[in-house]
Amino acid sequence: MDLEFNRIQAGKRITLIGFWINFVLTVFKILAGIVGRSGAILADGVHSLSDFLTDLVVLLGFKLTERPEDECHNYGHGKYETLATIVISIFLAIVGLEILKSGIENIIAVSRGNLLPQPKMIALIAAAVSIVTKELLYRYTIKVGKKIKSSAVIANAWHHRSDSLSSLGALLGVGGAIVGGNRWIILDPIASVIVSLFIFRVAYQVLKPAVNELMEASLQKEEKERIINILESFKDVKSYHKLRTRRIGAKAAIELHLLVDGQLNVRAAHDIATEIELNLKKELGESCIVTIHIEPEE
Repeated sequence: MDLEFNRIQAGKRITLIGFWINFVLTVFKILAGIVGRSGAILADGVHSLSDFLTDLVVLLGFKLTERPEDECHNYGHGKYETLATIVISIFLAIVGLEILKSGIENIIAVSRGNLLPQPKMIALIAAAVSIVTKELLYRYTIKVGKKIKSSAVIANAWHHRSDSLSSLGALLGVGGAIVGGNRWIILDPIASVIVSLFIFRVAYQVLKPAVNELMEASLQKEEKERIINILESFKDVKSYHKLRTRRIGAKAAIELHLLVDGQLNVRAAHDIATEIELNLKKELGESCIVTIHIEPEE
């Protein structure tokens, strides 16, 4: 219980750090986009706003996840974390779509001879600050997410990375438009379109494993191999079958039937099952849920 509490607290802490950084960056980039007359930076500011909103989603997800098991949720509330991950990926896709739409509209406008306002230096500075800040935040968040095995925190880290990529595209577009003048003003909306494609890719990468988890997909192949290696390392285990695995938030859930010598007494068979359970928890985390059914070997 303490381990799960510490895991949730670590997830909340890194999300709150991102929450306040995103708030400051959102205000700064939107103002820089308006004052600096840059559609790419304004779109980038909207992207940061979506980061800010997804931080709220993650915090809410952790608030629900930390509830203890109850009569209606015998396995806990870990799926709320998975649901938060899916919401984040949908936010990402919507942001990508809006940036793509805005970029295409501006490209069409330029190709028809319309002049877009030339960006100012403040827009370039905002992009540079965002790249450095969000890349550092991504690295710190992904490190914490992997350590506490939180799909929501890892998804949020990728949201930070997508913002960094968005700012990089904006930097190149704004820089080209400032240096090249009206001849290269089209680089600003082109950068927006390229950034949107990166965002779509990240949204898909975040969404796919979360949907698999909600659909009760098995643990990854590597994790199942580690389980099998533990089972086969016990000489008193004659065989096993009906091995079923799934993930509930950060927890792995494992069910299996264990075949042992039919002459063993109940205590000896129970000790074998307990030892296997301890080994599985040591390998896959203390919060791992293990259910073992003992059968005599015929």
